[in-house]
Formats: sequence, structure tokens, C-alpha cells
Amino acid sequence: MSSEGFNWHAFLGRWEEEWVPRTEAGQDDGDVQAHVRLGGPGADEVAIAAAERRLGRRLPPSYRAFLAASDGWHVDQTAGIYRLGGVSDIDWFQDPYDMTSLYEEMLGPDPSREETLLTGMWKRALRLETESDMSHALLDPGDTDRDGEWALYVYRGWDGELPDRYPSFRAYMEAMYRGFHSGRADRPGFVNATTRAQDANVEEARRLALRGRYEDALPRLEEALSFGRPRSAVLLHQIRHLLDPRGSFGYGGLAADPRYLSEVLPVEAMSPASGTWRLGDDHWLGMMAARGVARGTAEAVLRAMREGTHRYAPPGPWGGAVAEARQQALWGAGDAAWRLLRDAFPAWEAPGPLLIAPIGLLADPVLGPLVTPERGRELLGTPRAGQTGPAPEPVPDLDPPGLSWLTGLGADRRPFDGYRCVWADATDPTRLPSLIGEDGAELSAPVEPRTASWRAPKPHEREGVELWEDRAVVAVGRTGEGWAFAFDGHSRHRLDERFVSPAAAASLSGRAVVVWREPTPPSPPDRPAAFHLSVAEHGEELYAFTVRGTQIQRSGAIPKALEPAHLFRPADTELDGELRVLEALHTELGLSLPRFALTRGRLRTFTTRSWTRAPRAGEGYVYVSIGGHPA
Repeated sequence: MSSEGFNWHAFLGRWEEEWVPRTEAGQDDGDVQAHVRLGGPGADEVAIAAAERRLGRRLPPSYRAFLAASDGWHVDQTAGIYRLGGVSDIDWFQDPYDMTSLYEEMLGPDPSREETLLTGMWKRALRLETESDMSHALLDPGDTDRDGEWALYVYRGWDGELPDRYPSFRAYMEAMYRGFHSGRADRPGFVNATTRAQDANVEEARRLALRGRYEDALPRLEEALSFGRPRSAVLLHQIRHLLDPRGSFGYGGLAADPRYLSEVLPVEAMSPASGTWRLGDDHWLGMMAARGVARGTAEAVLRAMREGTHRYAPPGPWGGAVAEARQQALWGAGDAAWRLLRDAFPAWEAPGPLLIAPIGLLADPVLGPLVTPERGRELLGTPRAGQTGPAPEPVPDLDPPGLSWLTGLGADRRPFDGYRCVWADATDPTRLPSLIGEDGAELSAPVEPRTASWRAPKPHEREGVELWEDRAVVAVGRTGEGWAFAFDGHSRHRLDERFVSPAAAASLSGRAVVVWREPTPPSPPDRPAAFHLSVAEHGEELYAFTVRGTQIQRSGAIPKALEPAHLFRPADTELDGELRVLEALHTELGLSLPRFALTRGRLRTFTTRSWTRAPRAGEGYVYVSIGGHPA
């Protein structure tokens, strides 16, 4: 940051005038600092040159120019440094506390440039302060930039933290000026040209954001926030939240404002509802009460968020699109749901001037997971609330076609190892519990499929369930081709001779397909993975096969395109055969699954009847649970 062209007289004069405001009669307004002059006359060139000779170094440009404008400065009691001395006060720090040794001990075998500079700073730094709270303002001649500026470090001996670094003396003073404003922003009557300019900056940023120009709005809001201007934080947090949808951002008193409560309070409840809030519900409820939210209201929202029953329900055309999109996403059609939201978003209306984005969408248990950082940018880039401007390019869909994604090809790892699924044609997903569910099975509220499966009670934990039973917790939805599906992505059971396919029970209204991939178990090591396919129609199984290694069991008239001997070849790996059969199922039967909903979204679930029949006479079984999984 070059000091050339920077008007120190104007800058310091504005600071002093705002610190000691004057009435029309030229009198102070009673401020406790009214009789304190922040600075004084500048030092002349002779005095500055004499100080440089004493120190043996030419001072950096911005500090030299400052001294010529004011020979010292009263900073602020809240800054740790109270007063900066003039040319006769400054001197070398000389590390009186032997900080060098302490920092040398902390250096690793391959320290960064920043770590090395900080370690050497203590012995070569120039001390500027004359009054402070156990703090030091240190200019480092060993940490310079291309303009000859020295970095300034503020070390507070009482907080145990690393020193704050500023790239130059000018950068430090500008930060202290912003801090002076921030510390007084909530004082009644603290109004001046700077506060008015920053408030105008906030309003312009709000208009830019609603036009979809959030990237232009961001630096304006960040600058206004550094001055502590009201509204800047809450507007900035909305932009940052949509850029980081899983992040945690506070919205202050907006949670209690009737105009914003339905949008903001559920968002505030996301952390305690998810279990990431470590301080307990009472602490969170107390925080909300301190902001003006009735305890009963906060408790009800927190309960709905925790149970997954909360619904984001804004008014108007946008609200209609939200309701329609939820029905799509509820059954796994996340991309279709997002297109509905994207198309309707220009009609979104802000309930008040402090909301520039529909952050309440993030708290909806079904729709919230759809908002990825890329989609958050898409929303932020869309003109809305009556504003106009160019629309952003639509982000690509998240769900790949077909089933090949189950193998993990193109991803870091498999999303599921053992998985099984029932597809039913000409069937509404709501009928699946009655077709293949256990007695009394009902669809749950939307939950994370992975969490639901992990937390499901084991057979020995359920009254009336036999240890040999294999009841799966399945996520329910509908594919883009119209098949209802029930998917278990966390099967740890073995596919053996006691397996009973649910295909026939699921096919009462049309065709049903069952797929089960059993991964290679940890023991015995010579037991290969298995893959099962069965197809039924109107209650009767048409054909089926099970492949384990080189062994194939088959029944019925299997279509040529699904012939297991062609799909699973002796020279292939298990992955080759699995990929080939998944591609064939998509091509020949039109089967698919929504990756996003099953891996990152929320779906409704139910518990199926056992996939394993009861042992017959002479058969036995052993139930062993390892790490919570049956084996």
C-alpha cells in the first residue's frame, strides 16, 4: 500500500473532528474525550532526519509522512495501544522479554517465511507506543514490501495470541480508524460524514445484491462492517450463508422481528437441531430470549427442526413454487425441484429491507440440502424482488443418469458398498410400505437415509423380531422414469440360500425389480462378492439370477441383454461385472436412482419385512453383531 498521494492531514483531521465533534457555537458536546487532542503539530524535516540518524535507518514512507503531519497520536483505549510517540520517543524495541527464544522454540523443521520473519522481528523492531495496556506497536524493518513500507505488529502481552500484523503503518492507522468508528457505531448521535457515507454504501450494496450483483455488493458490505455500520453484518451474512450453505451464521435481532422470524429463526435453530451445538438447548433458548424471541416460539421451531417436520412456507408465487418443489424433492427428484425454484426465484419478495435472500430455504429439511455452494451462487446472481438484470447461467444437474454411479467410478470412493433396492412400476411410492413393509409400517418424516439406517434398532433390540430376520430400513422415492423405489445403501447382511426376494410382493400393480449387491466380507477372505437380480410382474417372479465369483444360480427366462454369463465374465474383475449389469439395467429396464437424494439429501423411510426366510427343520443360524452391524 503506497503512501504516495495519501493526505495525512485530511485523514487525521477527519478522525479528530469525528472524535471531538463541535457544536455550531464551536463548543464540544460533552464527550469525555472532548479536551484531548489526538495529535499535534507535525515534526519538521530536520527533526525527522535527526531521529533517523539516531536510529541509523530511514523510516518507512507512510510513517515518515505521518510524523510530518502529526508528531504522535492518541489511538484509542480499546485498541491496546493508547498513544503513539513522536520523533523524540521512538526507539528500538530490543526484545526485553526474550520473545525471540520463545518463538525459535516454536519453529518447526521447515518454517514458513511468515514464521521466520515473526521470529526475527523482536530484536530488530522499532517501538512506537508511549502509553498502552501491556501492548506494543512494533515496526519491522526486516518485513518490507516493494514500496519500502515496514510491516507493523501489535503485540498484546496479556492475551497469549500471535501479534496482529499490518502491511504498513498506514494500514494500521486506517484499521484503528475503522475500529474507532466500530466502537462508537451504536452511540446515539454519533453521526458524521463518514457514517453517512458508509450507510449509503450499505444501501447501495443492498440494491446491487437484489439485482444479482452480489460480487459488487460484497466489498461494500465488508467495508461498512469494518466501520461497524448497522445492517451491514446481517446483509453480508446472507450472502456468505448462501455461498456456504452448511456454514453457521448469526442474524442477531432479526430472529425476533415478526417480518423475518419465519425465515431467520429456523436457520438459527439448525445448529442445535443437528447436534453441532455444544452448549445445550437451554443456552440456545436463552440466546434467543435475549434477542426478544418468546421461549415457546423458539422451543416449537427447535422441535420441528429436530424432528424434520419444519416446512419453509413463504407467501406468494415463490411460496407456491417452494411447495411444488418440496413434493418433487420429497421423492428424490432434486434436480427437477431445483429447476422449479430457480425459475420462480425472480418472483421472490423480501418481507422487509433487511432480507436480500431466502435464507429460510436453507432450514427446510427437504429443500435445504439441495442448496449447494454452486446453487447458492446461482440464487445470489439472480435479480429478484422487482429488480432487473441478466440471469446467471444455470448450474448443471447433480444427478447422473442410470445406476453406474453406485460403483463410485469418477468419485473418490464408493458411495455405498453393500446396497439393495426394490423398484416397482405403476406404483405410487406411498404404497410401498403396504406391499413390502413390516406390519404397521409407515413412512417417516424426511431423514438422512444413511443416518436412519445406522440408527435403526437391531433384531435383538426389537420386541417380537427374531434374530434371524433381516428387516431393512429403506429410503423411498420415485425415479425420473416413474419407478417407485425402496433403497437400502447400508446392507451388511449376507445374500444366501435363505434369501427371499421381495420382487413378487412389490409387483402387484405391474413389474418390480430387485437388486442386491453383497460386498466381499472381511471374513472369510475367500468369499467373493455377490450380485442378485430378480424381476417379477403381477405377483409372479419372471426370472432371477445370483452371481458369486464364477458361480451363477438362475431361474426363469432371462432376457439376452441381462444374461449373467455375458455380463459377468471370468476374466473380469467384480467391478467390471457390476458396472456392466448396472448399465444393462438402465438401458433395458429404464432403472435409475437419484444420487444426490440418497447420499446428501433427505427422504422418507420405512422398515421392510425380512429379506430372509425363517430357518427350516435342520437349519441353524448364528447372529453376531460386530461394530453394530450383523455378520
